[in-house]
Amino acid sequence: MRAIHTLALAVSLVCAASSAQARDWATIKQSGTIIAASEGAYPPFNYFHGAKLTGYEIDVMEAVAKKLGLQVEWRALAFDALIASIRQDRFDVAIASHGITEERQKSVDFTNPHYCSGGQIVAKAGGPLKASELTGKLLGVQLATTYADAARKVSGAKEVKTYPKDTDALQALLGGRVDAWITDRFVAKSALAKNASDGLKAGDMVFVERDAMILRKGNQELREQLNKGLAEIKADGTLKAISEKYFQEDISCSN
Repeated sequence: MRAIHTLALAVSLVCAASSAQARDWATIKQSGTIIAASEGAYPPFNYFHGAKLTGYEIDVMEAVAKKLGLQVEWRALAFDALIASIRQDRFDVAIASHGITEERQKSVDFTNPHYCSGGQIVAKAGGPLKASELTGKLLGVQLATTYADAARKVSGAKEVKTYPKDTDALQALLGGRVDAWITDRFVAKSALAKNASDGLKAGDMVFVERDAMILRKGNQELREQLNKGLAEIKADGTLKAISEKYFQEDISCSN
Protein backbone atom coordinates (compact mmCIF):
# COMPACT_ATOMS: atom_id res chain seq x y z
CA MET A 1 0.00 0.00 0.00
CA ARG A 2 1.17 3.54 -0.69
CA ALA A 3 2.08 5.83 2.17
CA ILE A 4 0.25 9.13 2.77
CA HIS A 5 3.13 11.19 1.42
CA THR A 6 3.05 9.15 -1.78
CA LEU A 7 -0.65 9.81 -2.22
CA ALA A 8 0.04 13.49 -1.76
CA LEU A 9 2.70 13.28 -4.46
CA ALA A 10 0.23 11.63 -6.81
CA VAL A 11 -2.25 14.43 -6.21
CA SER A 12 0.39 17.03 -6.97
CA LEU A 13 1.30 15.19 -10.15
CA VAL A 14 -2.33 15.25 -11.24
CA CYS A 15 -2.51 18.98 -10.64
CA ALA A 16 0.64 19.47 -12.66
CA ALA A 17 -0.83 17.38 -15.47
CA SER A 18 -3.73 19.77 -15.96
CA SER A 19 -1.48 22.22 -17.77
CA ALA A 20 0.01 19.63 -20.13
CA GLN A 21 -1.30 18.87 -23.61
CA ALA A 22 -1.09 15.84 -25.87
CA ARG A 23 1.23 16.67 -28.74
CA ASP A 24 2.05 15.29 -32.16
CA TRP A 25 5.25 13.32 -32.80
CA ALA A 26 7.17 16.24 -34.32
CA THR A 27 6.54 18.40 -31.24
CA ILE A 28 7.46 15.59 -28.84
CA LYS A 29 10.65 14.77 -30.76
CA GLN A 30 11.71 18.42 -30.79
CA SER A 31 11.11 18.75 -27.04
CA GLY A 32 13.06 15.57 -26.25
CA THR A 33 10.48 14.56 -23.64
CA ILE A 34 7.30 12.49 -23.75
CA ILE A 35 4.65 13.11 -21.08
CA ALA A 36 3.36 9.73 -19.90
CA ALA A 37 0.78 8.83 -17.27
CA SER A 38 0.12 5.78 -15.14
CA GLU A 39 -1.89 4.90 -12.05
CA GLY A 40 0.80 4.10 -9.50
CA ALA A 41 -1.43 1.75 -7.50
CA TYR A 42 -1.36 -1.51 -9.45
CA PRO A 43 1.67 -3.54 -8.35
CA PRO A 44 3.72 -5.02 -9.88
CA PHE A 45 2.73 -3.22 -13.09
CA ASN A 46 2.82 0.35 -11.80
CA TYR A 47 3.24 1.48 -8.20
CA PHE A 48 5.11 3.85 -5.93
CA HIS A 49 8.27 2.79 -4.14
CA GLY A 50 8.48 5.66 -1.69
CA ALA A 51 8.07 8.73 -3.88
CA LYS A 52 9.28 6.97 -7.05
CA LEU A 53 6.90 5.61 -9.67
CA THR A 54 8.09 2.14 -10.65
CA GLY A 55 6.98 -1.26 -11.92
CA TYR A 56 6.87 -3.33 -15.09
CA GLU A 57 4.97 -0.78 -17.16
CA ILE A 58 7.11 2.11 -15.97
CA ASP A 59 10.24 0.23 -17.10
CA VAL A 60 8.60 -0.62 -20.43
CA MET A 61 7.74 3.02 -21.12
CA GLU A 62 11.23 4.16 -20.14
CA ALA A 63 12.76 1.56 -22.47
CA VAL A 64 10.51 2.55 -25.39
CA ALA A 65 11.28 6.22 -24.82
CA LYS A 66 15.01 5.49 -24.80
CA LYS A 67 14.72 3.79 -28.21
CA LEU A 68 12.99 6.93 -29.48
CA GLY A 69 15.65 9.21 -28.02
CA LEU A 70 13.30 10.69 -25.42
CA GLN A 71 13.14 11.31 -21.69
CA VAL A 72 9.90 10.52 -19.83
CA GLU A 73 8.04 13.08 -17.72
CA TRP A 74 5.64 11.10 -15.53
CA ARG A 75 2.13 11.87 -14.31
CA ALA A 76 0.04 9.76 -11.91
CA LEU A 77 -3.72 9.73 -11.39
CA ALA A 78 -6.59 7.35 -10.70
CA PHE A 79 -7.13 4.59 -13.23
CA ASP A 80 -10.73 5.58 -13.92
CA ALA A 81 -9.59 9.11 -14.84
CA LEU A 82 -6.94 8.13 -17.39
CA ILE A 83 -9.11 7.74 -20.49
CA ALA A 84 -10.97 10.98 -19.82
CA SER A 85 -7.65 12.76 -19.26
CA ILE A 86 -6.23 11.47 -22.54
CA ARG A 87 -9.30 12.88 -24.29
CA GLN A 88 -8.66 16.21 -22.53
CA ASP A 89 -5.07 16.28 -23.88
CA ARG A 90 -3.50 16.31 -20.42
CA PHE A 91 -0.56 14.11 -21.49
CA ASP A 92 0.78 12.29 -24.55
CA VAL A 93 0.30 8.64 -23.61
CA ALA A 94 -0.79 6.45 -20.70
CA ILE A 95 0.50 3.00 -19.78
CA ALA A 96 -1.63 1.45 -17.06
CA SER A 97 -2.78 -2.04 -18.04
CA HIS A 98 -5.67 -0.97 -20.26
CA GLY A 99 -7.13 -4.06 -21.86
CA ILE A 100 -8.02 -3.50 -25.51
CA THR A 101 -11.82 -3.43 -25.84
CA GLU A 102 -14.24 -2.19 -28.51
CA GLU A 103 -15.81 0.19 -26.02
CA ARG A 104 -12.49 1.82 -25.10
CA GLN A 105 -11.51 2.06 -28.76
CA LYS A 106 -14.41 4.50 -29.22
CA SER A 107 -12.60 6.95 -26.93
CA VAL A 108 -8.85 6.36 -27.40
CA ASP A 109 -6.36 4.68 -29.69
CA PHE A 110 -4.23 1.75 -28.55
CA THR A 111 -0.66 0.86 -29.37
CA ASN A 112 0.29 -2.75 -29.95
CA PRO A 113 0.03 -4.69 -26.67
CA HIS A 114 2.99 -4.77 -24.29
CA TYR A 115 1.63 -7.84 -22.48
CA CYS A 116 -1.13 -10.43 -22.55
CA SER A 117 -2.96 -11.55 -19.47
CA GLY A 118 -6.51 -12.02 -18.20
CA GLY A 119 -8.82 -11.97 -15.21
CA GLN A 120 -8.40 -14.56 -12.48
CA ILE A 121 -10.46 -15.45 -9.44
CA VAL A 122 -8.66 -15.19 -6.08
CA ALA A 123 -10.19 -16.37 -2.80
CA LYS A 124 -9.20 -17.50 0.65
CA ALA A 125 -8.79 -21.22 1.32
CA GLY A 126 -12.23 -22.80 1.15
CA GLY A 127 -13.62 -19.91 -0.89
CA PRO A 128 -14.98 -19.98 -4.45
CA LEU A 129 -12.28 -20.64 -7.06
CA LYS A 130 -14.40 -21.73 -10.03
CA ALA A 131 -16.71 -19.46 -12.01
CA SER A 132 -19.56 -21.86 -11.25
CA GLU A 133 -18.94 -21.34 -7.52
CA LEU A 134 -19.48 -17.56 -7.61
CA THR A 135 -23.28 -17.85 -7.49
CA GLY A 136 -24.60 -15.93 -4.48
CA LYS A 137 -21.14 -14.56 -3.62
CA LEU A 138 -19.79 -11.06 -3.06
CA LEU A 139 -17.10 -10.16 -5.60
CA GLY A 140 -14.46 -7.44 -5.24
CA VAL A 141 -12.97 -5.65 -8.26
CA GLN A 142 -11.34 -2.35 -9.22
CA LEU A 143 -13.64 0.35 -10.59
CA ALA A 144 -13.75 0.97 -14.37
CA THR A 145 -11.74 -2.15 -15.29
CA THR A 146 -12.41 -5.07 -17.60
CA TYR A 147 -12.41 -7.19 -14.43
CA ALA A 148 -15.43 -5.25 -13.18
CA ASP A 149 -17.18 -5.93 -16.49
CA ALA A 150 -16.31 -9.63 -16.28
CA ALA A 151 -17.52 -9.87 -12.68
CA ARG A 152 -20.87 -8.35 -13.60
CA LYS A 153 -21.30 -11.00 -16.29
CA VAL A 154 -20.91 -13.80 -13.75
CA SER A 155 -24.31 -15.40 -13.52
CA GLY A 156 -25.77 -15.50 -10.03
CA ALA A 157 -23.19 -13.35 -8.20
CA LYS A 158 -24.91 -11.69 -5.25
CA GLU A 159 -23.11 -8.35 -5.63
CA VAL A 160 -20.07 -6.84 -7.37
CA LYS A 161 -18.34 -4.36 -5.09
CA THR A 162 -16.04 -1.88 -6.84
CA TYR A 163 -13.04 -0.16 -5.25
CA PRO A 164 -10.92 2.83 -6.36
CA LYS A 165 -7.71 0.75 -6.36
CA ASP A 166 -7.06 -2.94 -6.96
CA THR A 167 -5.18 -3.07 -3.65
CA ASP A 168 -8.42 -1.95 -1.94
CA ALA A 169 -10.24 -4.92 -3.47
CA LEU A 170 -7.48 -7.22 -2.17
CA GLN A 171 -7.83 -5.75 1.32
CA ALA A 172 -11.59 -6.33 1.14
CA LEU A 173 -10.92 -10.00 0.41
CA LEU A 174 -8.36 -10.29 3.21
CA GLY A 175 -10.79 -8.55 5.58
CA GLY A 176 -13.64 -10.89 4.71
CA ARG A 177 -15.81 -8.17 3.15
CA VAL A 178 -15.98 -10.03 -0.18
CA ASP A 179 -15.85 -13.73 -1.00
CA ALA A 180 -13.61 -13.46 -4.06
CA TRP A 181 -11.47 -10.95 -5.91
CA ILE A 182 -11.16 -10.84 -9.72
CA THR A 183 -7.90 -9.31 -10.92
CA ASP A 184 -5.10 -9.62 -13.45
CA ARG A 185 -3.48 -13.05 -13.25
CA PHE A 186 -0.02 -11.57 -12.71
CA VAL A 187 -1.31 -9.25 -10.00
CA ALA A 188 -2.85 -12.34 -8.42
CA LYS A 189 0.46 -14.17 -8.62
CA SER A 190 2.24 -11.30 -6.89
CA ALA A 191 -0.45 -10.98 -4.21
CA LEU A 192 -0.31 -14.69 -3.40
CA ALA A 193 3.46 -14.47 -2.97
CA LYS A 194 3.30 -11.35 -0.78
CA ASN A 195 0.43 -12.64 1.35
CA ALA A 196 1.47 -16.27 1.67
CA SER A 197 0.43 -16.46 5.33
CA ASP A 198 -3.15 -15.44 4.50
CA GLY A 199 -3.92 -18.63 2.60
CA LEU A 200 -5.00 -17.03 -0.66
CA LYS A 201 -5.66 -19.34 -3.60
CA ALA A 202 -5.74 -18.66 -7.34
CA GLY A 203 -8.74 -19.99 -9.22
CA ASP A 204 -10.22 -20.00 -12.71
CA MET A 205 -9.38 -17.52 -15.44
CA VAL A 206 -12.58 -15.73 -16.40
CA PHE A 207 -11.27 -14.09 -19.61
CA VAL A 208 -8.09 -13.34 -21.57
CA GLU A 209 -7.01 -9.89 -22.75
CA ARG A 210 -4.27 -7.90 -24.49
CA ASP A 211 -3.05 -4.80 -22.65
CA ALA A 212 -1.63 -1.72 -24.36
CA MET A 213 -0.75 1.96 -24.04
CA ILE A 214 -3.51 4.47 -24.80
CA LEU A 215 -3.25 7.79 -26.60
CA ARG A 216 -5.48 10.44 -28.15
CA LYS A 217 -7.53 9.23 -31.13
CA GLY A 218 -6.01 10.22 -34.44
CA ASN A 219 -2.47 10.82 -33.12
CA GLN A 220 -1.30 8.30 -35.71
CA GLU A 221 2.38 9.25 -36.07
CA LEU A 222 2.94 9.07 -32.31
CA ARG A 223 1.21 5.66 -32.25
CA GLU A 224 3.51 4.43 -35.03
CA GLN A 225 6.60 5.65 -33.18
CA LEU A 226 5.52 4.00 -29.91
CA ASN A 227 4.88 0.75 -31.79
CA LYS A 228 8.32 1.07 -33.39
CA GLY A 229 9.99 1.49 -30.00
CA LEU A 230 7.98 -1.40 -28.55
CA ALA A 231 8.97 -3.66 -31.46
CA GLU A 232 12.63 -2.78 -30.93
CA ILE A 233 12.65 -3.61 -27.20
CA LYS A 234 10.88 -6.87 -27.99
CA ALA A 235 13.36 -7.76 -30.74
CA ASP A 236 16.49 -7.05 -28.67
CA GLY A 237 15.28 -8.93 -25.57
CA THR A 238 14.69 -5.87 -23.37
CA LEU A 239 10.95 -6.52 -23.01
CA LYS A 240 11.59 -10.12 -22.01
CA ALA A 241 14.20 -9.02 -19.46
CA ILE A 242 11.77 -6.52 -17.90
CA SER A 243 9.10 -9.24 -17.74
CA GLU A 244 11.45 -11.65 -16.02
CA LYS A 245 12.53 -8.95 -13.55
CA TYR A 246 8.97 -8.61 -12.22
CA PHE A 247 7.30 -11.94 -13.06
CA GLN A 248 10.08 -14.50 -13.56
CA GLU A 249 8.57 -15.23 -16.97
CA ASP A 250 7.95 -13.53 -20.30
CA ILE A 251 4.44 -12.03 -20.25
CA SER A 252 4.59 -10.39 -23.68
CA CYS A 253 2.10 -11.49 -26.32
CA SER A 254 3.26 -14.23 -28.66
CA ASN A 255 1.96 -12.37 -31.71
